[in-house]
Amino acid sequence: MKLPAPPTEAHFPSRLRSAAVAARVGLWLGVCFGIAFLTGLISHYAQNHSQPIPFPTSPVWGYRVTQGLHVAAGTAAVPLLLVKLWTVYPRLFIRPPREARKLAVEALERASIGVLVAGAVFQLVTGLMNSSQWYPWGFSFRTTHYAVGWVTIGAMVVHVAVKLPIIRRALTGDVEDTSQDRPTATRHGVLTRRGLLRTTWGAAGVAVLATAGSTVPFLRGVSIFGVRSGEGPAGVPINRSASAAGVTASAVSSGFRLTLAYAGTETELTRQDLLDLPQATESLPIACVEGWSASATWTGVRVRDLLDRIDAPRGRDVVVTSLQQRGAFGVTLLQSNFADDDRTLLALGLNGDTLAIDHGFPCRLIAPDRPGVLQTKWVTRLEVQA
Repeated sequence: MKLPAPPTEAHFPSRLRSAAVAARVGLWLGVCFGIAFLTGLISHYAQNHSQPIPFPTSPVWGYRVTQGLHVAAGTAAVPLLLVKLWTVYPRLFIRPPREARKLAVEALERASIGVLVAGAVFQLVTGLMNSSQWYPWGFSFRTTHYAVGWVTIGAMVVHVAVKLPIIRRALTGDVEDTSQDRPTATRHGVLTRRGLLRTTWGAAGVAVLATAGSTVPFLRGVSIFGVRSGEGPAGVPINRSASAAGVTASAVSSGFRLTLAYAGTETELTRQDLLDLPQATESLPIACVEGWSASATWTGVRVRDLLDRIDAPRGRDVVVTSLQQRGAFGVTLLQSNFADDDRTLLALGLNGDTLAIDHGFPCRLIAPDRPGVLQTKWVTRLEVQA
């Protein structure tokens, strides 16, 4: 049985598959990837234990904005990437040159494009799955997403450098200019090139609006695909429940104690002891790496006041231990600038109500401008490092 012949670029005669369209879509795709890369670096650094330059505690909404931009840029990049790949797809079937030197250059260029496409698809797919908290893989999302981000952005820089002359001519010319079209791209379609571009911008905008409500409260009514944009206990959504963390019994046990430790000295406090201490109230957003965030009013004891009870000096990091039995981040590090900030609380209440168990009862950490994954719930121990 004779196999069908592989397609050639002549099989793709649409005028929409042009350098003029690819360059314009690629420009905005590059902008989205650039924003996602830079904000991803911020998020990765904020979660590091080692920070040569301390992550700032102000403005309190800083991480909320950068992580919201990270997810919005990644979401907008999805339709842009699909259109970009559609426009350049025929180039896969261009017959490679026979001259050895030109063939080697062509092979290297195609290899770099393969890395770029694979990295871009991987980042967007796994990023969207992370936003939905679906992890059907065995590797660390944070570590892998960070590493592939560097590979992808490097491949993008190489691609832009190689194609810069073509990109410059395409962007400075009229979008309907045919001087850089493939000879076989002659068929007019239902859409004009401008129509295709407007449709692409519209699709990217709709994708952002359909998800941005997770970060922007007034968009929640239209963000039908926004994760964690609904209500939760005390009006704040949750990521991880007490049941999922395995703390349902221990969190409400009468035997609960908060241990404060420094230099061999330990002090234990019950929840009632914490309630009897001077209380502070702070309005701080909680912002998670998945892109959702919410403003909230927290009431509790200043962490700095607790550390003063055991004579812990300022400028020391604090190891925070949770009751949780399952999942990562059961033990986190609270850097000294957060521990010493008067806005950092061991919260006992949320929005005027007693802290719900799914929000971290009997007590949880809340600090300004800090990733939600590090705002440890069900805190049972604060240990000041020597």
